[in-house]
Amino acid sequence: MAQSSNANGRAVPGLPAKRLSSERLQRYLTPLMMVLDILGVNVAFFLAHHLRYELEWPYPLEEVFYAPYRFYFPVGLFLSLLLLVTFHLAGVYRTKPGESWLDEFYRVVSGTATGIIGAVVFYFFYRPNVYSRLLFIYAAVLIPVVLGALRLGKHMLLEELRRRGLGVERVLIVGCGELGRAVMRTLVAHPELGYQIVGFVDDDPEEGRSNVGRIPGLGPITEVPRLLSELDVDEVIITLPWTRHRQILSIVGECQGRDVVARVVPDLFQMSLSHMDFQDLQGIPLLGIRERSISRFNRALKRAVDLVGGLVGLFIFGLIYVPIAIAIKLESPGPVLYTQERVGRGGKVFRIYKFRSMYVGADEQLEALKDRNEADGPLFKIRDDPRCTRVGRIIRRLSLDEWPQFINVVKGEMSIVGPRPNRPHEVAAYKEWHKRRLEVAPGITGLWQVSGRSDVPFDEMVLLDIYYIENWSLLLDLKIMLRTLPHLLLGRGAY
Repeated sequence: MAQSSNANGRAVPGLPAKRLSSERLQRYLTPLMMVLDILGVNVAFFLAHHLRYELEWPYPLEEVFYAPYRFYFPVGLFLSLLLLVTFHLAGVYRTKPGESWLDEFYRVVSGTATGIIGAVVFYFFYRPNVYSRLLFIYAAVLIPVVLGALRLGKHMLLEELRRRGLGVERVLIVGCGELGRAVMRTLVAHPELGYQIVGFVDDDPEEGRSNVGRIPGLGPITEVPRLLSELDVDEVIITLPWTRHRQILSIVGECQGRDVVARVVPDLFQMSLSHMDFQDLQGIPLLGIRERSISRFNRALKRAVDLVGGLVGLFIFGLIYVPIAIAIKLESPGPVLYTQERVGRGGKVFRIYKFRSMYVGADEQLEALKDRNEADGPLFKIRDDPRCTRVGRIIRRLSLDEWPQFINVVKGEMSIVGPRPNRPHEVAAYKEWHKRRLEVAPGITGLWQVSGRSDVPFDEMVLLDIYYIENWSLLLDLKIMLRTLPHLLLGRGAY
C-alpha cells in the first residue's frame, strides 16, 4: 500500500497506489445519480399527491374526485423515465469540471420544466378529465427542490472526498512566472475542478525552492523526471515561455513515456491568458487584449450593489447589534466598537469598524506575542489569542465582530465582496506581485474566506484575490456570498 496525499498536501497512509481519479469518480457517480433521480422524482410526485389529495391544498376536493396514490403511481414512474430523457438532453449528466451546484440546479429546473410540459400534454390529451392539473404544478416545484437537495449532497460529498485526496488529479506545474501563478490561482480558486497541485519547479534558484502558500517549490526543471515517479503525478502543466520550446518538447516527451498527461499553456506575447480575449469571426480566430482589472462601468455597478447591500445589511443585522454591544460592555471596560487602520483600494488608508473582541490595550501586546504567530507572510494570527475576551472568542468564531464593516461599505471604503483588508505594516511587506490585490476595494467576504479564511496561507490568499479581480462578475459575487453562509455557521478557519 502506497501513501497518497490529501488536498492540503499532507500524507494519508493506507490509500491504494491506484487512486480514484476525478474521471473515474464521475463515471461512478453518473449511474448512481440517475437511480437517485428516479427515486427523487417519485418522492416529489408522492408529496405533490399528498399535498393535493390528503391535505387538499389550496381548496377542498369533492369526494368523487379523490384518487389514491396507487392510481398515480404509474404516472410517477412514467414521469421519472421521461425526466431522465429530458435531463440527458439538458446536459444534467454531463457535468463539466468546475461547475457549481447552481449551474447543475439550473439544468435540473430546465429539464424538469420540459418533462412536466410533455407529461401534461400527453395525459391531458389521453385522459383530459381524470388527472389533477394542480398535482402536476406541485410536482414541477417539488421535483427541482428534491433533486437540487440531492445534488447539494453530491457536491458536499465530492468536496469531502477531494479534501481526503480522493477523486483528484495530481498536478505538477512547470514554471513559476506570472503565467505559472495564473494557473495556480485558478486551480486554488476552483477546488471543485478536482486538481491537487503537488508542487512546482522553476530554474530560478529563489523561486524553485520557495513555497507559494501551501504549494511547495520542488527545485529546478531538471527534477521533473524524478518527481513524476516519486510524487505519482497524473498531469503536468507547462507554463514556460515559447523561447524554451526545446525544453517544453523534452518535458512533453518525458510525460508521454510515463503515461502522464502533459498540457502546455501558450505564452502568447508573454501575456497571461487571463488577459486575452478570443472571438470567432466566421471561423477566423481573433485575439485581443482585455482589461486586467474591473472596468469603470462594472466598478460603478459593483458600487451600486454595495450601497444597496450595505444599507440592507445595516438594517437587518442592526437588530442584533444591541445585544452584542451589551455583552461586550458587561464583560470588559472599553468601547464597543474598535477601529483600526487598514489599506484600501489604491493604497488609501481608512479606519475599519469592528466589534471589540479583545481587551483594551491589546495592540500594545503585539510585539510580545510575535513568536507565537501562526500565520505566514506579513500577517499575524494566533488560534488561541490570550488577548481575546470570552465574548470576543464567540463573535470572532461566528464572524459577528465584522458586521459593523457594513458602515465602511456604505461609506465606499469597502465592498461586500473583495480582498481581505490588510494593515499598513503588512502592506509594506508585500512582494511586487502581491500589490495587485490593491486594485479593488477590500471586502467583508471574498474567495479567501470561502476557501478557509485564516487557514489559507498568505500567498494563496493573494492568488485568490488576483483571480477574483481578473474574473469579476455579479454572478461571481453572488456565488461567494452564498458560499459564505455555511462557512459562517460552521466557523471554519475563524480565529
